[in-house]
Amino acid sequence: MTKPSLPDLLHAAVSAVGGTERPGQVAMAEAVAEAIDDNSHRLIQAGTGTGKSLGYLVPALAHGERVVVATATLALQRQLVERDLPRTVDALHPQLRRRPQFAMLKGRSNYLCLHRLHEGAPQDEEDGLFDQFEAAAPTSKLGQDLLRLRDWADETETGDRDDLTPGVSDKAWSQISVSSRECLGATKCAYGAECFAEAARERAKLADVVVTNHALLAIDAIEGAPVLPQHEVLIVDEAHELVSRVTGVATGELTPGQVNRAVKRSAKLVDEKVADALQTASESFERVMELALPGRLEQIPEDLGYALMSLRDAARNVISAIGATRDKSVHDEDAVRKQALAAVENIHTVAERITNGSEYDVVWYERHDRFGATLRVAPLSVSGLLREQLFEDRSVVLTSATLKIGGDFNGVAASLGLSPEGVEGDDVPLWKGLDVGSPFDYPKQGILYVAKHLATPGREGTRGDMMDELAELIEAAGGRTLGLFSSMRGAKAAAEELRGRIDNPILLQGEETLGELIKNFAADPKTCLFGTLSLWQGVDVPGPSCQLVVMDRIPFPRPDDPLMSARQKSVEEHGGNGFMAVAATHAALLMAQGAGRLVRASGDRGVVAVLDPRLATARYGSFLRATLPDFWYTTDRNQVRRSLAAIDATAKADGK
Repeated sequence: MTKPSLPDLLHAAVSAVGGTERPGQVAMAEAVAEAIDDNSHRLIQAGTGTGKSLGYLVPALAHGERVVVATATLALQRQLVERDLPRTVDALHPQLRRRPQFAMLKGRSNYLCLHRLHEGAPQDEEDGLFDQFEAAAPTSKLGQDLLRLRDWADETETGDRDDLTPGVSDKAWSQISVSSRECLGATKCAYGAECFAEAARERAKLADVVVTNHALLAIDAIEGAPVLPQHEVLIVDEAHELVSRVTGVATGELTPGQVNRAVKRSAKLVDEKVADALQTASESFERVMELALPGRLEQIPEDLGYALMSLRDAARNVISAIGATRDKSVHDEDAVRKQALAAVENIHTVAERITNGSEYDVVWYERHDRFGATLRVAPLSVSGLLREQLFEDRSVVLTSATLKIGGDFNGVAASLGLSPEGVEGDDVPLWKGLDVGSPFDYPKQGILYVAKHLATPGREGTRGDMMDELAELIEAAGGRTLGLFSSMRGAKAAAEELRGRIDNPILLQGEETLGELIKNFAADPKTCLFGTLSLWQGVDVPGPSCQLVVMDRIPFPRPDDPLMSARQKSVEEHGGNGFMAVAATHAALLMAQGAGRLVRASGDRGVVAVLDPRLATARYGSFLRATLPDFWYTTDRNQVRRSLAAIDATAKADGK
């Protein structure tokens, strides 16, 4: 039998989902197929509307070997597993003569734990599951959540938290889930045969396509113990997010509350002397943290160093003692022991890591009004880790609507541990970049307006001229505005002021769930939605409800961000331009994602307005603009108001 051609397969898949074949999608599918056949690597920028999911799924399914697809967002994971994959498998079946299997796989704590549900959480008494059931149910929100979880456990087939709608609080979920460190293991657990997490892993082992997330991919790379099944091809979607997700997984933290919980959980499992030593170390650490001021610690202060060494040594002794003792008087001893070990091992690991003081780590204090101080440690860079763990022994395709920063792929490639395109050498993974463009006609569909006449934004304080400009733009647009702010403080200030100045309803992030806000924003064209980071990437509202996207300022990282400033300094010490490599690249990625909210369909029209004159006047402005969609560019405020009014009038004439 002749092998079906890729164009025929793609045509069948696109028809099945009711889509339209696009040249960019065909080019992408061919590039993915070539990478898989050559066992090589690709960075593929595919603009909004390309249909990139099918662009990689069709060649992956045709290939026949196991493929892992890692995404950053829950929305895309669900879309792949619930919509794209079932339809594509059905469409390709007549030509492939086989029906590829697919499965979703997440970290263990995303699945309901039957042992924890039935036996209770072996925590401090006030946190125990059934104590809370009795004390709280059914009047409190927590009690209601827990009762609903118990009912849901009898009917769910997956135990996956994301299949529970509406969702529950993190506190409620933590009562019926475990981390991989806390898990007893299927062979020791009375509920091992029914375990949802184990069932998900078994399904993944049998699947041709495994859909997972960046965090699990990072855990698989960092911890050395494989979590994902063996695979020949890795496709990373939303790849612009990968570095920050891997950094998050590789970041350790210590808080006095966390150390205290570990002390309580381990005290009943070890002799008094060993327990007292950890208690004393915990108290010393708490005293140091009470005086902690936010900021980077280039040198570990002497008092913190002593406290961390005491914690490390006491934690090590507790770990040894827990392993050597048995106490049948403790209810559900194995689970209690496992949870205590997980808590103490984490403290030992982080304390030892900071005490050892690697030049490749950044250590800093954070302070939260409500939760007090946190000590954090993160890698200066994850590029070496990604180069070693990601690109060996498999073909890797990384794709996103935003991979070319300042006009080329090399910036993103460097963050992934790759050399510039075409550079060969020992241990240097070779890769090719491909920009398949977008089906949208950006110069005709959108305007990029920079408010060049405004004052340059300062670090703090209200911007009266910016508020006036924002109010005028919204009124010209008839509402229909997504306001993207670089801080929650800025979003709140703008919402409070404009609610008193204009008639359009203004929704503010945090006042409702994100899903509810987006639904209400899409439903009423007169409405505006203001918010911060998750809105820059998480809003998909095609049509007339979103015809003006406003960015209050260029979203550079805060100058006092310890990790970003350390990365910037490191680049400068190695002879590079730290500002461009770190701060400007960070801002460019966010701005490209934010500008991408405007044109989501071929009929969309509108304006992206940047209320920061530096995009027009600063030397780095052209670098940032080169990363944005190719909109028609202007700094003429009167022109942009006329355009917005015309777009609004057209939408109203169409009854929208």
